[in-house]
Amino acid sequence: MGIPSERIDRLFALAREAVVDDEYDRAREYVALARRIAERNRCGVPAEFSRKTCDDCGVYLRPGKTSRVRLRPGRVVVRCRECGSTARYPFD
Repeated sequence: MGIPSERIDRLFALAREAVVDDEYDRAREYVALARRIAERNRCGVPAEFSRKTCDDCGVYLRPGKTSRVRLRPGRVVVRCRECGSTARYPFD
C-alpha cells in the first residue's frame, strides 16, 4: 500500500466523519481531493469508496442521512438526497 492509497483512505474517513457532523460541503471537499489524488497517481479509487460517493454532487453517501437505499430484483438502487441522482448496482 503506497502513500497515495493511504491518503485516499484517510480522506474518505474524514468525509465520513464530516457527514456525521452534518458538514456536507467539507465532505465534498474531502471526496474531491481523494479523487484528484487517485487521478494524479493513477491508482484509482477503491470500489467500496466509489459506491459510497455521489457521482453528480460528490457528497459521501451515508444510508439514512444522505442517501436512500432500496433493493430491487437483481440490483441495489441508491438515491442521493442532496441532488436526487440515482445509481443502480447489480447483485446475485
